[in-house]
Amino acid sequence: MTHQTHSYHMVNPSPWPLTGALSALLMTSGLVMWFHFDSLILLSLSLLTNTLTMYQWWRDIIRESTFQGHHTPTVQKGLRYGMILFILSEVLFFTGFFWAFYHSSLAPTPELGGSWPPVGIQPLNPLEVPLLNTSVLLASGVTITWAHHSLMEGNRKQMLQALSITIALGLYFTLLQASEYYEAPFTISDGVYGSTFFVATGFHGLHVIIGTTFLIICFMRQMKFHFTSTHHFGFEAAAWYWHFVDVVWLFLYVSIYWWGS
Repeated sequence: MTHQTHSYHMVNPSPWPLTGALSALLMTSGLVMWFHFDSLILLSLSLLTNTLTMYQWWRDIIRESTFQGHHTPTVQKGLRYGMILFILSEVLFFTGFFWAFYHSSLAPTPELGGSWPPVGIQPLNPLEVPLLNTSVLLASGVTITWAHHSLMEGNRKQMLQALSITIALGLYFTLLQASEYYEAPFTISDGVYGSTFFVATGFHGLHVIIGTTFLIICFMRQMKFHFTSTHHFGFEAAAWYWHFVDVVWLFLYVSIYWWGS
């Protein structure tokens, strides 16, 4: 940083935003090809390009922050604002799904039998797998906080222990949700109930997978001594994201599984 007289990071030109956007477009096209023509070629290609983009983009950011010292306190402040705005955009994203759910459930139309759940739909028992999933995510919220406090206190061993438990709980949640989907007595094509249920819980499940990936990367970085007690925004952002996922699940559980059933 000695060659400049300010504390900002002038980012070098990078191809990864472009390759990331193109791979995301390819993924949507690949899903269409899979759904309509039972072809997985385009989807597999998009997943490969997406994975390569993530790996190389993360590699560059780790290089800039940990080894080149570009993430000064001023840059970290900007990153914090960016993460807060991103989580706010995610809140609005899920607000749309809750809006769709309550729009249909608070005043069910005659086509739904005038009742909610609609006539012919057998909802899932909120006191079975959904309640277990709730306890799993609440426990993971405790362990990620434990990991954060251990990191701030310089206790590397406890940080790794707590983070590994959080990752295991995230994977367990995903496994439980997959089994719940497999055994559900209704599908996404079963009217507005099926579509709102699977889209809302499915996107939440995707966010859990993304958050778990985020935490796995943080675990690998901590194994390589990348984080210190005062310089660890990469982990802090992952913790914020995980808490957001927890809160969204509580709203989903109360609204769709408990009240909606």
